[in-house]
Amino acid sequence: MNTVLTTRDALDRRADDDHVGLLFEDESWTWRQFVSESRRRANMMLALHDDARPFHIGVMLENEPEFLFLVGAAAYSGATAVGVNFTRRGEELARDIRFTDVEILVTTSELMAHLDGADIGISSDRVLLLDDPAYADLLGRHSDDRPDVESPGDPQTQLLLMFTSGSTGSPKAVICSTGRMARTIDYAHMGVTRDDIPYNCMPLFHGNALFACWAPAVNVGAAFAMARRFSASRFVPDLIKYNVTYFNYVGRALAYLLAQPEREEEAHTRLRACFGTEASDLDRREFHRRFGVWPTESYGSSEGGLSISRTEDSPPGSLGLPHAGTDAAVMNRETMTECPRALFDEKGRIRNADEATGELVNMRGAAGFEGYYRDQAAMDERIRGEIFLTGDLGYRDEQGYFYYAGRGSDRLRVDSENFSAAPIERILARFDHVQVALVYPVPDARTGDQVMATLQIADPTSFDPAAFAEFLAAQSDLGAKWAPRYVRVVEDVPVTATRKVDKPRLRRHGWDVAEPVYYRPTAALTYTPIDAGIRDDIAQRFAECGRANLVPEGQTKEMP
Repeated sequence: MNTVLTTRDALDRRADDDHVGLLFEDESWTWRQFVSESRRRANMMLALHDDARPFHIGVMLENEPEFLFLVGAAAYSGATAVGVNFTRRGEELARDIRFTDVEILVTTSELMAHLDGADIGISSDRVLLLDDPAYADLLGRHSDDRPDVESPGDPQTQLLLMFTSGSTGSPKAVICSTGRMARTIDYAHMGVTRDDIPYNCMPLFHGNALFACWAPAVNVGAAFAMARRFSASRFVPDLIKYNVTYFNYVGRALAYLLAQPEREEEAHTRLRACFGTEASDLDRREFHRRFGVWPTESYGSSEGGLSISRTEDSPPGSLGLPHAGTDAAVMNRETMTECPRALFDEKGRIRNADEATGELVNMRGAAGFEGYYRDQAAMDERIRGEIFLTGDLGYRDEQGYFYYAGRGSDRLRVDSENFSAAPIERILARFDHVQVALVYPVPDARTGDQVMATLQIADPTSFDPAAFAEFLAAQSDLGAKWAPRYVRVVEDVPVTATRKVDKPRLRRHGWDVAEPVYYRPTAALTYTPIDAGIRDDIAQRFAECGRANLVPEGQTKEMP
């Protein structure tokens, strides 16, 4: 097999491959056809490219073949494919396009409406609409010859810009070189073979879809099946339609799937493996019961700086162990010293959370981080010499297993006591009928933070604040400062485009929301529904303490 140094090399291996390479709705393409379509678009983009501008092709599309053809086109032309997150709207969406110096934008008439007329810094003749016949006419003028371009032969050539999910703040554009994608393709991920059929329903503009599902298909020439968008109700029919053997997921996707009524067909698909991140132990067990497959979990990020995977003997609730050769650690970010190992009591409760909790890092991971596009400050936050800092909190037990303790922004400080959100979330998830428990800091009227929780419950009207208070009082591992001051009850928690919970939005709106919020005004575990009068009283206390600017912004309608 030829040496693969770039994504172009990897696709060249498939150029004469007549095995099915792509399944979408009722259409299919062989790998030979896939490479031909990619090369044709590469030649089209080279003809359109203005040498005075960065060769950046914005791809603002749902999951459809054109997205992947354009990634292939970037691999052959030396362009950068910018995956545009169209779930953003208006000026924020336009800012993403301008910021990444998109020269040519490929999208649809429907998705263009999301911009709401905002300036994207591109002339109209450089906006190519997939649903316009002119696009097919333009494409038809170009051959599928392999472009004679030098830059795709350099592994450092920038292939992709992928926006982070925005689950911890404003999205950043992560750089992925053609060499990094080639190394991902060449990795035997999850034992996917040529006879497998990987299935993806996660958004292609996010790294998980390309790295964890499309890349292994390219590696072995397997048929890659794809859904236009995530649909929990269509999941099982798609497994059957495409004879799926493997799929990938992110965030709360498993929870959405398991919320569907159980079907007899679930236990009779060809599914043999699935891989993803952030599913709870409860969801993993339930998925195994219903589908007969254990989801394989891994901790990682679009930046590629650190990866940790569960093993068969990983303790419940742990992330697992770092990959071989990875020097992972938990560091105190202020002192850059390693945190002590976590100690547990006889009931498995962490006894030294404050000193054991720190930032998950890769001590030699800086070299693997290719950076953020035009964001040196954000890059500096991730690098200390050879060390890559993930921005996520965690701790490590005496056997070396790592545990997730929340985003860096999930650190709370209440009455001068520091702690993280994740242990509280695990406790609240025990309460009857709670499907998802999210904990995050909101401002205190005088100083520091207060604990706020959002609970997802199928029927929010069934929430009993008195029963919840009794539950809290009975939890022996609930820290003295951990009981939520505010409890919001929702039918669905807000999520980002990649199905990760959107905590920045929860923090931003705080308790001033349309859904029911229960308030505990004193140390006593007594909750009362917040009304306009209580809201005004809280705002007045903030004003009296000179912190009126910290009152969460109001919300006039339900969050989607």
